[in-house]
Amino acid sequence: MQAGNAIYETIADLPPLIPVFPLSGALLLPRTQLPLNIFEPRYIDMIDHALSGNRLIGMVQPSPDLELNDPDLPILADVGCVGRLTSFQETGDGRYLITLQGVTRFAVGEELDTYTSFRQVECDFAPFAHDLQSGVGEEDVDRAGLLKTLRDYLDANDLEADWDSVSEAETEVLVNALCMMSPYGAQEKQALLEAKDLRTRSETLIAITEMDMARSQNGDGGTTLQ
Repeated sequence: MQAGNAIYETIADLPPLIPVFPLSGALLLPRTQLPLNIFEPRYIDMIDHALSGNRLIGMVQPSPDLELNDPDLPILADVGCVGRLTSFQETGDGRYLITLQGVTRFAVGEELDTYTSFRQVECDFAPFAHDLQSGVGEEDVDRAGLLKTLRDYLDANDLEADWDSVSEAETEVLVNALCMMSPYGAQEKQALLEAKDLRTRSETLIAITEMDMARSQNGDGGTTLQ
């Protein structure tokens, strides 16, 4: 796959060690784009480091168990997604506005004791090697069922969509874009990230959305998995 000016044909093209950005509720998937506003000094350092090297950064969610988490050093989820820094802008007030393009998921390995202010982990890309191939599993997705669920959700929330764009989108693009835009919490986003293939990700999104609509109809509200 191509991300910016770089081409990643196999997992051998990826480094075994990457810096990670723990961010709850943030979802990055292969071939999607995630804009970020960077302002903490340690993550400013991380961006400088990435720009001087391979421009790869891993997005990883912290563990949802807040009682076990040190806010400055949270436990990391088991799976993240590495993205290439494809857009960069200085704001003039000490912040960076960046865009990451998703490359592939990875299993989070051992964290290194480093001299850097940001965290770095060993990565195992092997379980997700298929992420580097565009369109894998599109034929197995229940596209009609996904679109019906999307329409039901929009109707229930008095929202509209550009159906011409939706109908023209490739299935992989559609599934991943809907997951990225979904309003759900950290646990749901992690479940979408860890789905083993595109069909499972689509089915997971449908199930989460149907549960959310059912809770709303029953007056329970909320968008967090129980």
